[in-house]
Amino acid sequence: ASLAVAQAAINMSRLVLQKRLSASVLKCGKNKVWLDPNETSEIANANSRQNIRKLIKDGLIIRKPVAIHSRSRVRKRLIARRKGRHCGPGKRKGTANARMPEKVVWIRRMRVLRRLLKRYREGKKIDKHMYKNLYMKVKGNEFKNKRVLMEYIHKKKAEKTRSKQLADQAEARRNKTKQARQRRLDRQTQKRAELLQAYARDEEA
Repeated sequence: ASLAVAQAAINMSRLVLQKRLSASVLKCGKNKVWLDPNETSEIANANSRQNIRKLIKDGLIIRKPVAIHSRSRVRKRLIARRKGRHCGPGKRKGTANARMPEKVVWIRRMRVLRRLLKRYREGKKIDKHMYKNLYMKVKGNEFKNKRVLMEYIHKKKAEKTRSKQLADQAEARRNKTKQARQRRLDRQTQKRAELLQAYARDEEA
């Protein structure tokens, strides 16, 4: 019995009950509760939540402010990491494939290139046949990035334009030759007809 009394006295001096009730009322942990050390006797008499609320209102019991957890060092380190610092061999834990999977790199590249092809097709920069051809080339890993694909498209379009120009020039030359041949034939026919008429006149005379 004397041990229980002693324990109760110790608890009262430590204000265990009051701290627990205060934490419950303030909705925080017991370590966040501050009890006024100058008013321990008054706080010790408070054995209900109602009394605790009154003490909180009077300012004898306060909820401690949240401890500041500065992120300034973290921000500074992140800025350095963006420049490539703190990323050497000693900082790496997983394999290169675990850190940046090849599959993810492939998916991103495919999406970028396919998006470009779609935009070009919608903008009438390439026709549906060229789109299909380039789509399959992209899938076959022919273009390592967007720049290479764009250069290839410009090169192909230039080749197509050049071949069309050459075909048009050849067609124009063929037409010109055909017309010249036709004119020559017409001249020869006319000349022959004139000769025949002259011969017929001579014979009549």
